[in-house]
Amino acid sequence: MHSVRTAMRRRVQIVIITIVGALTIVFATADAGVHRAEKDQPQAQSETNTTEAIHHLTRPWPFHRHEMELAVDTDGDGIHDGLDKCANTPKGAKVDARGCPLDKDGDGVFDGIDKCPGTPKGVKVDATGCPIDTDGDGVYDGLDKCPGTPKGARIDADGCPVAESKVEEEFLDTGMISTSQIKFASDKDIIKPEAYPILDKIGAVLAKWSDLKMEIVGHTDSQGPSAHNQDLSERRAKAVSRYLLDKFSDIKADNIKLKGAGEDQPIASNSNKAGRAQNRRVEFKVVNLEKFKRKTNRQ
Repeated sequence: MHSVRTAMRRRVQIVIITIVGALTIVFATADAGVHRAEKDQPQAQSETNTTEAIHHLTRPWPFHRHEMELAVDTDGDGIHDGLDKCANTPKGAKVDARGCPLDKDGDGVFDGIDKCPGTPKGVKVDATGCPIDTDGDGVYDGLDKCPGTPKGARIDADGCPVAESKVEEEFLDTGMISTSQIKFASDKDIIKPEAYPILDKIGAVLAKWSDLKMEIVGHTDSQGPSAHNQDLSERRAKAVSRYLLDKFSDIKADNIKLKGAGEDQPIASNSNKAGRAQNRRVEFKVVNLEKFKRKTNRQ
C-alpha cells in the first residue's frame, strides 16, 4: 500500500512540474514581449517566485503529517485519526465526538451493534446485546435469583418457583415430602386405590424437578418382626417408585434411589393406633440438596 502511494505521489509531482515549467515559459515569453522596455530590471524576484511556486506544488502529498492524520479514518467511525481518541472502534458502532463507542444501556455491546437497546441494568446479554434467559422462565439471567427453574413452573418476580399445592410447598420449603396418606393392603406392598390421588400430586411435583436425585424411603410401624418390617418397607418403596415411573414419563429412573427404613425411624408412638398410622409412611427426599436450594433460592 505504501509503495503504491509513493508511486502516485511521484507521478503527481512530475505532472505538476511539467505544468509549472510550461506556464513559466509562457509567462516569461509574454513578459518579454510586453515589457521589453524593462529588460534592464533584475530578474531575481521573478526567479524566486517561480522557485517557490514549484516547491509548493511539488512537495509530498499531503503537505504535512498532521494533515495526513486528519484526512485518514482508519476505523471508519467518522472521526479522523489524530482526533479519534478510541482507535479501532468496531465497524457499525456509534461513537461520540471523540470517536469513542457509545453504550447507552451499559450491557457491554455498543450502540449500533446492539440489537436490543434499552436492556435492563444487570441483565446478561449475548453477542448481539439481547438478554439471555437460560431456563426460559421469563426472568432474564443476571436478574433471575433461581436459575435452572423447571420448564412450566410458576414463578415469582425473582424467577423463583411458587408452590401450586401444599405438597409442592412442603417440597420447596424442605426438599422433602413425607406422607402417611399412601395406604397399602395390610402387611403387603399393594397400593390401595385411595392412595392414587396423593401419589399423583407427588408425581407431578417430582416430574417437574426430574433433574434432581431423589430417595424414596419406606417406613413401617413396629408390629411384627423387625426383619420382616425392614423387607416390607423396601418393597413398599419399590411399589411407589414403580407407580410413579409408570405414570410420569418425565421422572428418570436413574435419579431415583430406593431405601427401606423398617421400624427404626418412628415419628410418633407405636403404642397406639394413631401413632402407628403416622409411622407407616413414605418419604421423598432430595439427595442433591445444595443444588435444589440454589434452584429455589431457599436456605
